[in-house]
Amino acid sequence: MKPGIIFGNRIIDVVFIAWFIAQFYKVISAIIFDKTLDFKRFWGTGGMPSSHSSTATSLATSIAIVEGMSSSYFAIAVIFSGIVMYDAAGIRRAAGKQAGVLNKIVERLTQKIEERIHDENLKELLGHTPFEVLIGALLGIIVGLLMKKYLLA
Repeated sequence: MKPGIIFGNRIIDVVFIAWFIAQFYKVISAIIFDKTLDFKRFWGTGGMPSSHSSTATSLATSIAIVEGMSSSYFAIAVIFSGIVMYDAAGIRRAAGKQAGVLNKIVERLTQKIEERIHDENLKELLGHTPFEVLIGALLGIIVGLLMKKYLLA
């Protein structure tokens, strides 16, 4: 396999492409649906599709293409992908919901005591719905498969 662009590794190149597409879509969708140009969405977490999932599954798919599905590397990547996707749809999503509740509590308490308790709201868009994780996972697999010739060149 010839060297890639990022760190001389073609698998990392493919993973970067999957991540970039997912994050770029978030910026474009904000323009289309919210009518705002929000470049923070490019670096932010949460939303459609899950770039964590697209990154992890493009890694597993790329390793399957290069090393084979019976390789130890593929096994590691599949387990890693499962953990990442579970975390995105479970733990980080729950943390985002908790942040929303805390923000409301602080807002109401601030109104009652007429003094600001905390200067900024906690970030609520941390995790993903299961659908966002699924779409991100499919995106990663598709990018990996589309880049097969590049990976094997």
